[in-house]
Amino acid sequence: MKLYGSSYSPFVRKVMAYAIERGIALEVVPIRFRDQDPGFRAASPFGKMPALVDGDFGISDSSAIIAYLEAKFPDGGLIPTDAEARARTIWFEEYADGELGEAVFAMFFHRITLPKFVGQPGDAAIADAFERDRFPALVDYLESVAPAEGFLVGDRLTLADIAVASPFVNFRHAGVRLDAARWPRATAYLARVHDRPSFAPIIAKETATLARMG
Repeated sequence: MKLYGSSYSPFVRKVMAYAIERGIALEVVPIRFRDQDPGFRAASPFGKMPALVDGDFGISDSSAIIAYLEAKFPDGGLIPTDAEARARTIWFEEYADGELGEAVFAMFFHRITLPKFVGQPGDAAIADAFERDRFPALVDYLESVAPAEGFLVGDRLTLADIAVASPFVNFRHAGVRLDAARWPRATAYLARVHDRPSFAPIIAKETATLARMG
């Protein structure tokens, strides 16, 4: 199976971390923003990453990809089958993809994607205003639900943890630092997830690449 995308996308990173946690082998095919690679565009008709190709089957969107992998490899899945736990897991994924995804666009896209990967100036005013006016409330919510130990849903890692942790890697790259005094539970929770083998090597590689780019 081929996964088209760049790990700098929180959605691509989410699928990569999910696959590592599940022990599912994916060949990651690097692509750039607005890439016209024919294999990628065949699986992603609107050119959005990630896209997955499995034989003759292709699908885009991280949630759809993970739903496919959960069904294809049902043993040891990361979306609970219990009704309440499943609903909470999907809610946290929506919080990550929607609310936190908007924050990634405002801050990471303008501070990192445009200047470093596209060669165009970002709008610092958009990034700064979002970090100042809207981002704190998003972390306040995570602080209110983050466990002192363990994970967001139940007593094991689920898709909720992977989905929520991924955008915070982008925030770190964009120079956003969480105040551990204001958000101690959220800070400790994110550190636990980011230290897992599914995240740590990806984060280290991204950080090193950005450092070389200046």
